[in-house]
Amino acid sequence: MSEALAVRTDAAELAPPLHPNPSPRELGALAVSCLQLEVETYPKPGLVSHIDNGSHGDMDAALLHRSARALEPFFVSLAEAGAAGAGMDRLRAIGVAAEAVMLKATSGVNTHRGAIFGLGLLCAAAGAAREESLGLTVRRRYGRAIAEGPVPLRSHGAEARRNFGASGARGEAAAGFPTVYQTGAPALIDGLKRSGGDFEAARVQAIFALIARVTDTNLLHRGAAAGLVFAQSEARGFLQSGGVGAADWRDEAARIHAAFVARRLSPGGSADLLAFSLFVHALEHGDPAFEAEPISCRPHDFSRLESLL
Repeated sequence: MSEALAVRTDAAELAPPLHPNPSPRELGALAVSCLQLEVETYPKPGLVSHIDNGSHGDMDAALLHRSARALEPFFVSLAEAGAAGAGMDRLRAIGVAAEAVMLKATSGVNTHRGAIFGLGLLCAAAGAAREESLGLTVRRRYGRAIAEGPVPLRSHGAEARRNFGASGARGEAAAGFPTVYQTGAPALIDGLKRSGGDFEAARVQAIFALIARVTDTNLLHRGAAAGLVFAQSEARGFLQSGGVGAADWRDEAARIHAAFVARRLSPGGSADLLAFSLFVHALEHGDPAFEAEPISCRPHDFSRLESLL
């Protein structure tokens, strides 16, 4: 069995049993599964998938799966911290430790820094007693601390803020992840309807919807303003042509993917938001599966996990 195939089956084996009040362990497993489902999505413009490496010469699907698995204990710890009412300083400390383990697992490649931040906050919110949306919990509990917290000077997001005025991941999180709620999660549902229940197609619909809307700091870093304009235009064209409801959607999405790769464009911020959208949708969509007894995935069967997302 190839490493790529091995890590793909791991995602199904890690799929957690879910119910209305998931434990920190279950939330950590769900966070990892959402990161792995993002990898298992194709065609996805410029991004690494189980098919190819997109615009990235330093990472592949196996590396991303390995990174995601290494982060699971930290997502569990973040959910526990949220349940304990911890403040942003504690969450940052866990995030710093998670980033160190990620870099060790990937030999120094930044695979999931943005996901540690965003999914970490969502895990903390999900760990707390929830009487509101995860996004509102993040904004209410941590929004001010996020907005006023330390700013890394050498990140892509910091460069984009200085050069283009983009708010980036910090602004999105401080506001309660409005793009997840207004674009990503609704696009998953829309994609399922358009495709007749194809879960990978739903994720493709969501990533194109996110690229079309988001001022993605990764696109700005790689392609400046012209790269962002090109990416958003291509994504909007795909959606306006019917998205995954069009008969030739896979061919058109693959063409756009190739165009991104030719320009070395990679919408990494949108990829993170896809994982966040999967996480939020799984916990908040109200699927009857969450009202039943805990359920689990059969080994090597992605369809059961996908049916929850």
